[in-house]
Amino acid sequence: MILAFDTHYFDDKAKTVAVQFEHWTDEFPCQIYEETLEGIAAYESGSFYKRELPCILSLLKQIDLTIIEMIIVDGFVVLNDEGALGLGGYLHEALDEKIPVIGVAKNNFAKIDALKIPVLRGDSKKPLYITSKGIALQQAASYIQEMHGDYRFPTLLKEVDRIGRE
Repeated sequence: MILAFDTHYFDDKAKTVAVQFEHWTDEFPCQIYEETLEGIAAYESGSFYKRELPCILSLLKQIDLTIIEMIIVDGFVVLNDEGALGLGGYLHEALDEKIPVIGVAKNNFAKIDALKIPVLRGDSKKPLYITSKGIALQQAASYIQEMHGDYRFPTLLKEVDRIGRE
């Protein structure tokens, strides 16, 4: 099984959603998890993971991790070519490096060249930026490329975002 996460913030709250699916080409999730937490820390430039990682780890308590093969996060796994950790990297460490993590970012982060792959989907001229830990970067990019959907954003990544905004 694969999990894709997204978190949306409002006031001092955060709603974290995960969709679970079996195959990279799936159009629909087989399970949806969600949780809203209060008392969320303010955004800290350069340390985004401090805000979002606790939300993801809290939601993961609802999920049987023994069946999870991969996790996708909205954002970066590494922040530079020296391997400085981003949200996904910290998540990978928090899970004792047992579950590979793929980061899918909408915007480029100029400090990374070798450790990210831009992926064009559909007719879009604007790529998604893929980073990873625990899985070869090229394989991670291939998985995101083959996800269901004709547009820039895979169907299930759009869905996890939509649910989070509800």
